[in-house]
Amino acid sequence: MPRIDNRRFYEKAIKRYGCTARGLNWNSKSSQYARFEVIYELLADNISTCKVVDAGSGFGDLYLFLKQKGALPRAYLGYDMLDEALFVAHQRTKQRFVKCDILCDALEEADYYIASGSMNILNRFETHLFIERCFEASSKGFVFNLLKGEDSSKHFNYWKVEEMLEYAKTFGCEVIANEAYMEGDFTIFLKKANTC
Repeated sequence: MPRIDNRRFYEKAIKRYGCTARGLNWNSKSSQYARFEVIYELLADNISTCKVVDAGSGFGDLYLFLKQKGALPRAYLGYDMLDEALFVAHQRTKQRFVKCDILCDALEEADYYIASGSMNILNRFETHLFIERCFEASSKGFVFNLLKGEDSSKHFNYWKVEEMLEYAKTFGCEVIANEAYMEGDFTIFLKKANTC
């Protein structure tokens, strides 16, 4: 059973806050960018030569962040389920954005998949499926963040870091974790072998 209706959750926020970080249910632009900074640090060494898929791209903020850093990937693709987000993201970035449900639609192959905030309202089964599908579609790895805490919310998807690390080991790849950048959040990098 899903926690809450994904589409309604975001449409309601967009209606209230517009095309902003709050419109995607981030606490603030600074908390959104703190997560992006960790992703950037993990991939900065070779992102410019890679194809990246932004799984849950929202308004294209990750792309704009990477552009600001001077670290644009060789190719970028954004997936999202909301038509309004896809339209705004394309207008803002001029990149390719596709309507896609990560849990069931066909996924393009890429060097890296990135998901920032994309699993915050999924249930346990959906989270595992999301991670598995993005990992399988990547040739070099998958970077994602999750909310840290007890799984007791009716709305949000909280994980204990140890629990996710235990699950991450089942992929048989290098696992890099960072939980030092912000209270209540952590990032995992499932890094495949032969990643330069």
